[in-house]
Amino acid sequence: MEAVQDLIHKMEVGAGRRWLRVVVVAVALLSLMAGYNWRAFRNMNAQEAMDAAQLGRNIAEGKGYTTLFIRPFSVFLIKNRSLAAHGERGDPAKIKGMHPDIANPPVYPVVLAALMKVLPFNYSAQITKGFWTTDGRFSRSQPDFLIGLFNQLILLAVAVMVYFLARRLFDRTVAWFSALCFFGTELMWRFSISGLSTMLLLLIFLGLAWCLTRFEEEAREPGAGPLALLGWAVLAGALTGLGALTRYSFGWLIVPVLGFLILFGGSKRLGLAGLALAAFALLLLPWTLRNWSLSGTPFGTAGYAVLETWGFPENRLQRSIEPSLPHLTITLLGSLVSKLLANLRQMVQNDLPKLGGSWITAFFLAGLLVVYRNLAVRRLRYFVLSSLFVLAIVQALGHTQLSEDVPELNSENLLVLLTPLVLIYGVSLFFLLLEQIHLPLRELRHIITGGFVVLACLPMIFVFLPPAQHSAVAAPYYPPAIQSAARWTSAGQLTMSDIPWAVAWYGRSQSIWVTLDAEAEFLAVNDYLKPVQTLYLSETTMNAKFLTQWYLPGETGWGNLMFAAMSVLGHEAGHWPKHVDLVVRQPLGSPIIFPLHYWQTGFPYQFLLTATENMPKGPGQ
Repeated sequence: MEAVQDLIHKMEVGAGRRWLRVVVVAVALLSLMAGYNWRAFRNMNAQEAMDAAQLGRNIAEGKGYTTLFIRPFSVFLIKNRSLAAHGERGDPAKIKGMHPDIANPPVYPVVLAALMKVLPFNYSAQITKGFWTTDGRFSRSQPDFLIGLFNQLILLAVAVMVYFLARRLFDRTVAWFSALCFFGTELMWRFSISGLSTMLLLLIFLGLAWCLTRFEEEAREPGAGPLALLGWAVLAGALTGLGALTRYSFGWLIVPVLGFLILFGGSKRLGLAGLALAAFALLLLPWTLRNWSLSGTPFGTAGYAVLETWGFPENRLQRSIEPSLPHLTITLLGSLVSKLLANLRQMVQNDLPKLGGSWITAFFLAGLLVVYRNLAVRRLRYFVLSSLFVLAIVQALGHTQLSEDVPELNSENLLVLLTPLVLIYGVSLFFLLLEQIHLPLRELRHIITGGFVVLACLPMIFVFLPPAQHSAVAAPYYPPAIQSAARWTSAGQLTMSDIPWAVAWYGRSQSIWVTLDAEAEFLAVNDYLKPVQTLYLSETTMNAKFLTQWYLPGETGWGNLMFAAMSVLGHEAGHWPKHVDLVVRQPLGSPIIFPLHYWQTGFPYQFLLTATENMPKGPGQ
């Protein structure tokens, strides 16, 4: 009996009380994670997420930093570099084997590769097991789910870092409520299950903010020794470089980082900023040299994002096998300024008001008028504002079709990285204002703070209310259909598709993005680089706008090719033929028969032509 009383005493007032809180919080967090995944999990629907995942799998399987998703523009850069360095020998485009990736920085794919080494990934679509199906149909992809679960653990780590950073800047109350509001931000949860590198970048960004906070404190009140200031400066530069190797655009944060070090670094400010810059550059140097040796550019295809959507509408640059790249002229500069201003206008109108993923952004913006007593708080806010300015410009200039295809949940959304700090400053202003209000009852304070959290987390609460989402699958990414299409291509053969990233990830098949036309550019790939075994067009093309994407491209467009095939099918009664002869023209105008002759049935809302009539045992098997 005494032992039971001692245990109860420890749970109520002793050390056991702390552990009880930890257990309760852990159970609550795990329950929230399980409930959210049950209600709202969706498979990947962002190109960048599938691209990074298939890269990670290639690394995990010992194939090096190579990709199954081939961009024609990547072929152009690598081929030109190879021809300039080695002449016409072998495979200058590096497409007959595994194609080196020059589109993505390495950190996130390497992290995913380590995850794939540890966890039992099953890449075949599950169509018979309970959790992975709904009403007997495929619903959830197991690899997508495991990657999402991993990113949710990073989300939890970011929430913990929010707590410690807010406690260092303000107090325990602001820290708890900041972490709670961050963890209850539904936008963060959607990013976590998207498969993007955003959660990892948030972790790096908060680490950077922590380093700058400690640097400022040490410069203002030295106490940890002469090397502490140097260490924090070097670590800040290294973390910025690590972020740039996770997402290239993150590297522009070196500008506000250097500005912060110079402003608040004391008498050795220039030397410390130089060391931070050196750490940043040394971390990036090996990777940029690798890209330069392959493509003649330090950042591969990603370095041309500034030209997309303005000079090259939609995905035209990435799909071009022989693009005409512009030279630096006054006209080009004018176009870039126009792109910058147009995208900044949209960001000011739509993105800035919901910067933190909730209405707490209003408190952050209003708090810009508040002069905080704590110097560290005021100075870190300078870094937040300068980062906001830099990231807004970079996001506006780097805007591509990715942002149009999947609004908000894409790798080009850089402002979302400021969410933790925006929430911390917003919550701090809320409590600062609450202290100025005289409340007749103490309990009213708890009611007000509880209502604040509920309103901040309202989008997350709505996830658990009816109606529930109908499916975790987002068209056109239906893994069983993609894997079935990939079976028509044997290992080492080439598929051409309008969703090559999905064919690479789900179908495990080498897939090149559909070229700009079905004649000259297609034949340039098929005849001179590598024969195309399968043409797979999904609902992305089949449901395209008739006038702009089917009719206006004219006789050389993919729409004309599909119209020709359908006209042949229209003459058949009751069934689809297997054999289709489609006439196209070479660049000089002489007609030839399209090299893929077999229309494969069983793919509703999709278009599949192959070079063989019988299905081989392809990589999707």
